Amino acid sequence: MGKVTGFLEIDRRDRKYLPASDRIRNYKEFVIPLGREATRDQAARCMNCGIPYCHNGCPVNNQIPDWNDLVYNDKWQEALTNLHSTNNFPEFTGRVCPAPCEASCTLNLEDTPVTIKSIECAIVDKGWQEGWIKPEPSEIKTGKRIAIIGSGPAGLAAAQQLARVGHEVHVYERQGRAGGLLRYGIPDFKMEKSHVDRRVAQMEAEGVVFHYGVNVGIDIEPEELLAQYDAVGLTGGAEKPRDLPIEGRDLDGIQFAMDFLPQQNRRNGGEPDTTGNARPILAGGKHVVVIGGGDTGSDCIGTSVRQGALSVTQLEIMPQPPEKENKALTWPNWPLKLRTSSSHEEGAERDFAVGTVKFTGENGKVKTLHCTKVDASFKPIAGSEFQLKADLVLLAMGFVSPVHDGLLAKLGVKLDGRGNVEANMLAYKTSVEKVFAAGDMRRGQSLVVWAIREGRQMAHAIDKHLMGETILPR
Repeated sequence: MGKVTGFLEIDRRDRKYLPASDRIRNYKEFVIPLGREATRDQAARCMNCGIPYCHNGCPVNNQIPDWNDLVYNDKWQEALTNLHSTNNFPEFTGRVCPAPCEASCTLNLEDTPVTIKSIECAIVDKGWQEGWIKPEPSEIKTGKRIAIIGSGPAGLAAAQQLARVGHEVHVYERQGRAGGLLRYGIPDFKMEKSHVDRRVAQMEAEGVVFHYGVNVGIDIEPEELLAQYDAVGLTGGAEKPRDLPIEGRDLDGIQFAMDFLPQQNRRNGGEPDTTGNARPILAGGKHVVVIGGGDTGSDCIGTSVRQGALSVTQLEIMPQPPEKENKALTWPNWPLKLRTSSSHEEGAERDFAVGTVKFTGENGKVKTLHCTKVDASFKPIAGSEFQLKADLVLLAMGFVSPVHDGLLAKLGVKLDGRGNVEANMLAYKTSVEKVFAAGDMRRGQSLVVWAIREGRQMAHAIDKHLMGETILPR
């Protein structure tokens, strides 16, 4: 695939960022594309591997060597067709996916993997620029009606797949716009929302009907949907955040990340806050502490910096991972190693193996975190206590499960041991007849690319359940 000797002749070259001093002045994307010829050169580095482990690393099973070869041979439109055959929204994954495919690349054994994520993004961006991406409405109508509850990546992928085989698909979203965490969780500087908007427009042209501001289980009873539709897909995500119930938690200024991040995204989009949390959460002029070392914590850092925080500190209870993995032990799997995001580079201190013992404040407002270093069992280490000044604390410790009140409780679906909706990865059926589940609501907190995969596979399962057979891929 690609150029046979390309990996020997061409050095790895990836997209660059605008300087931090420039990019923190706004919320726009700051990744600088490589350009057509440079992207073609990087595609030429793809080797003709006997076993392309990148297939295993990619949750949607993108046919990576194939579209690399097509890009190298200047067959961009064919590359786009191939890419869309496994991934409905490559412009999403080309921006926010951590690229497990690159970790699985054979060239990663020498730390020079093919720039798969950048090539994927270049293919789909060119597709939009050239006008190759158009609505694909079905020429047949099956007469079957399907409701999808939740318009995150899993719901959008399922809805598009089902509409394209002729079903009447209605998407119910409790927020004012579609996208789920793509719109309200991921900051605009990582992915501008115009990418979501044009996919929604494409889907509407394909016949998908969106119902906004409808909280199923509150505004409409689930039984009504079960009576109106032949199948219901649950793709509402895992929205219950992990809390930190320690002394002082009730002080003003301690907020969940997912109360903080959506507010800024709504400001950027000119969208009113309809969540009932009308009070602005702002980092400007404050010492900010982010508790949680994952992607959400990183997003809180970048947003806080852009809002004008005086300082940002990120705490992680896990020990600091190694800067470089032992590839003999980890490859081709996703390795545990220290990862520095663009937001970290914009100005943040990080500390690992830290537990927060309590919060204290003045006049009801948080002022200080009382912390300690912890051992491998997360037990406090005597004599390691320290304090951190904080005017705003953002809890970014992940999500524990979908919200059970309302929809799930009224449906009475069976939950697994972690509180997620129980459904296997073959039929995606829940314990309730006609009800299916996919994405974070089924598997727990995960990646956008996993949500797209599960949405596609649930669509396959629903179509087969309704029609007895299906042409949709798994």
